[in-house]
Amino acid sequence: MGINDDGIKVRAGRALRRHESRIPILKPILSISHSPFIDTGRELQASGLPFLNEGSGALRGRGWKYGSGFVDGVFPVLSPRAQEILKFLQKECDVSKTWASLDTLTPTHSSWDDLIDVAIQLRCSKHWDSVVSVCEWLLYKSSFKPDIICYNLLIDAFGQKSQHKKAESIYLKLLEDRCVPTDDTYALLISAYSMSGLLHKAEAVFAEMRRSGVPPSVVVYNSYIDGLMKGRNTQKAVETFQKMKKDQCQPTTTTYTMMINLYGKANQSSMALKIFHEMKSQRCKANICTYTALVNAFARDGLCEKAEEVFEELQEAGHEPDVYAYNALMEAYSRAGFPHGSAEIFSLMQHMGCEPDRASYNIMVDAYGRAGLHEDAETMFEEIKRKGMTPTMKSHMLLLTAHSKNGNLQKCEEIVNQMHKSGLKPDTFVLNCMLNTYGRMGHFEKMEEVLSAMENGPYDTDISTYNIMINIYGRAGFLDRMEEIFQSLPGKNLEPDVVTWTSRLGAYSRKKQYQKCIEIFEEMVDAGCYPDGGTARVLLSACSNDDQIEQVTTVIRTMHKETKTMFPM
Repeated sequence: MGINDDGIKVRAGRALRRHESRIPILKPILSISHSPFIDTGRELQASGLPFLNEGSGALRGRGWKYGSGFVDGVFPVLSPRAQEILKFLQKECDVSKTWASLDTLTPTHSSWDDLIDVAIQLRCSKHWDSVVSVCEWLLYKSSFKPDIICYNLLIDAFGQKSQHKKAESIYLKLLEDRCVPTDDTYALLISAYSMSGLLHKAEAVFAEMRRSGVPPSVVVYNSYIDGLMKGRNTQKAVETFQKMKKDQCQPTTTTYTMMINLYGKANQSSMALKIFHEMKSQRCKANICTYTALVNAFARDGLCEKAEEVFEELQEAGHEPDVYAYNALMEAYSRAGFPHGSAEIFSLMQHMGCEPDRASYNIMVDAYGRAGLHEDAETMFEEIKRKGMTPTMKSHMLLLTAHSKNGNLQKCEEIVNQMHKSGLKPDTFVLNCMLNTYGRMGHFEKMEEVLSAMENGPYDTDISTYNIMINIYGRAGFLDRMEEIFQSLPGKNLEPDVVTWTSRLGAYSRKKQYQKCIEIFEEMVDAGCYPDGGTARVLLSACSNDDQIEQVTTVIRTMHKETKTMFPM
């Protein structure tokens, strides 16, 4: 049995894939009858069932549900033949060879069920290219006439691949083929637009659904919020959450869990807790994902006692902690600077019969690294390999950070070389870490070599790359080179952030050049970058007398009063 987003038990496998209840067919008299987004229902097939084009009879696809248990990893039960198809698709990347093999299948009811089961399994594993390959074969090459499940899977896959135009074309083909779109269809289309940053198109779907008399359901709202979060448009996600409640569309467990995650990732654990309390006041039952999201929120703020309280509440609610819940609690102790607390949780989860995953070991590497216990971090890294798991880019990155913090330059270089040998291409974070290590050790020539390789090679630079350079040169007193790098940012299409400005301020603050600091501060505010607590401390450290301290304090207090909450409720 699986559990869907609302905690309702649903059957796994084919029994779960029952046909969806569809959006009511809209009346032709509506003014939006020619909308590219909303189906007016004219001459659409009423049943939505797949047929063989060559008259071989009806094949029933009994419905994959967007936001159902499959999203939470409840996989369909595959027949032996479906398992063979899945293994083949996981190995074969050539679309023409894939289609040639699928052409050999007999067009029967069981073939259809097997292919849909395989497509759903591939979706659960996020093998989007393979989902596209199977569903496009069903749509364009086979003798089947697919139903809504096939179209929805394709829209979802293209949305996840940030190919919104292809997702839109599948939606238009769906209408052309006289298939009735469901709530899920609109939800997936909105999600595709949101993840691509096309909020005007997502809003257009919403607006036309309302004008058509089809109010957006909780599934549609959840999809929009999820898409906005994936597209990193958190402010719009919060606004949509508020609008959802204003429209009297009751948020579900999924909605509240997403919002807790949103605030947690923004390091606003107090707001995450407020959402959790609102959820309970609405008598909406939290699931294990909700509790884990709240533990994670406190973990990011290093509030291990609060995280532990939520972890206990999770158990009192009758949930058995899984590896994700244990990992979240371990992360809380790690960020609070208590590696041995993380180690105790690590031992506890094993004692309770919960097998640590690679993320568990990575958290332990990070916990020891943060505390400066690089030998223990190294031991845990080796344990990953001893357990038969392959260290990922993140595993190497965390170990590199541990040795970098300890100033072990030789070990850092060995780790980067090891990554190359393992076939892992160092990413921007790894190279930024090496930049910082060389800089802190005073190896400026090596630091410049890495920067040159990043700017002229296949690697990407980001604002953090130049923040490191500005900070290193500023601390070393090379103000001309620091200013040269700062002035080059617009030409690289990079906008200075609060760290950039504060690092630049810090260089002059250490020399007690108060007037220069004030000039940079005013330039920062004029550029639309709001100072944080670190900026305030740097400004205060530039002061040489009480008058300057009073002036800076007044400015900071005034700006603080004018600040709006990041995510207003």
